[in-house]
Amino acid sequence: MKGIWTHRTVLLNEAITALQINPDGHYIDATFGRGGHSRLLLSQLSAQGRLTAFDKDTDAIAEAQAIDDPRFSIRHQGFMHLDQIEQGSVAGVLLDLGVSSPQIDNPVRGFSFRNEGPLDMRMDTTRGQSAAEWLQDASVEAMTEVIRDFGEERFAGLVAKAIERHRQEHGPLRTTAELAKVVATAVKTREPGKDPATRTFQALRIFINAELDELQQALAASLKVLEPGGRLVVISFHSLEDRIVKQFIAAHSREVYDRRTPFAAPKTMELKALGRIKPSEEEVAGNPRARSAVMRVAERIGEAA
Repeated sequence: MKGIWTHRTVLLNEAITALQINPDGHYIDATFGRGGHSRLLLSQLSAQGRLTAFDKDTDAIAEAQAIDDPRFSIRHQGFMHLDQIEQGSVAGVLLDLGVSSPQIDNPVRGFSFRNEGPLDMRMDTTRGQSAAEWLQDASVEAMTEVIRDFGEERFAGLVAKAIERHRQEHGPLRTTAELAKVVATAVKTREPGKDPATRTFQALRIFINAELDELQQALAASLKVLEPGGRLVVISFHSLEDRIVKQFIAAHSREVYDRRTPFAAPKTMELKALGRIKPSEEEVAGNPRARSAVMRVAERIGEAA
């Protein structure tokens, strides 16, 4: 059944425009996905330009390996490994966060409550613990914390207790449909149009893949690898991600004074915030999954860290 799940790249032209492509530059697509951004970016590079892509998903790696272009390379790694790139050598870093449509739509991946499949949720299925494996032994306290903090679920405690009750009465959860059914017994109200399981599935996916920790590491690494004038472009799809990106850019877009040494020169600004962009009404109408996307853009100033 490979190949039946399609992906529409969100903010495709806007992201590449925001990078202000230097045809001879070296660029990073830190989340290759299905290659929409990478292919458009490659089309704007000269023979001297380079594009390095990262992705943890083996299906994305297979898609990337079909690109026969000496200017392009793909790394089977998460974007936390951006710090392996030579410092000050990159003209632009693009991070398109979240889950691709093929990952969501393929029941085997276990990301969606809409179709029954194994409760996996790993971006990289070659390593790490699946959601089912973690839920098998996690305490009620640990489950509550994850679902509350990463899903912003106000019924997190009730969901965790419902999972524990299911484990005692029926054994470990194995499928997405089982988890969605258990969550529905605990979450009695939800925003119009949202499934009761939405926030719990988001929370488990973020936790299993350490997404927020990896994002923070990648943002810090971007300061090291970007050359002066290089662009950082980040597309996020929920408030937890966007908050981290917003705060990171803000923190590095101002001079910082050390209160312990008030007469010392301040730490200089490292980024210049260039704005926030949302998908157009036309894009959202054609691709409802773009609705929650937020793109933030910043420019590296001064010397590379």
